[in-house]
Amino acid sequence: MEVNHGLVAVVLATIALVGILAFRPSLTVPRRGKILAFLAFFILPIILMAVGTSDHLEHSKSTEFCLSCHVMEPYGESLYIDSGEYLPASHFQNNRIPSDKACFTCHTTYTMYGDLKAKIQGLRHVLVNYLGEIPDELELYLPYSNRECLHCHGSARSFLEGEFHIDMLAELESNELSCLECHEFVHDIAGLGEADLWKGGEE
Repeated sequence: MEVNHGLVAVVLATIALVGILAFRPSLTVPRRGKILAFLAFFILPIILMAVGTSDHLEHSKSTEFCLSCHVMEPYGESLYIDSGEYLPASHFQNNRIPSDKACFTCHTTYTMYGDLKAKIQGLRHVLVNYLGEIPDELELYLPYSNRECLHCHGSARSFLEGEFHIDMLAELESNELSCLECHEFVHDIAGLGEADLWKGGEE
């Protein structure tokens, strides 16, 4: 995780100010001392909370964050399945999605970033990982929405004029027909042990 040096600087400044005022309370007697105390005990902590929350929410969009839970490791490995039939693998390996935000890009409504419901679901993942019982087989809380596919593909000529899409555009856009009806190969966790994996250009 990249260190936010500005945030670290504000944290250190806050600690230093609080420490000085704790050991020298007489500094708060004059008006400027009261202003300094107000800054140290109220304003800086609020700024830290806002910047820290934003920083962590941004980090929660990273592939590194998503795969940091042990249970998610096979899903990260499945991004390297050496077959163009598997959607996550073909998108990841061909830079159709940013590799540093691979999970977030395709699961936006399922993460801690997005609307309130998405944030709650994202927090639920974290709580289950640390406090709950992780199920043997992971499943989405809700069926996968075409919205995530159409976010990128919806305005693409290859999609709009594709012979297999052209007669079903309305059903796909309204989510009546799932993209996964045809593009059924996603994360093949069960067959991962037997799959050939792309080495990322390494020999």
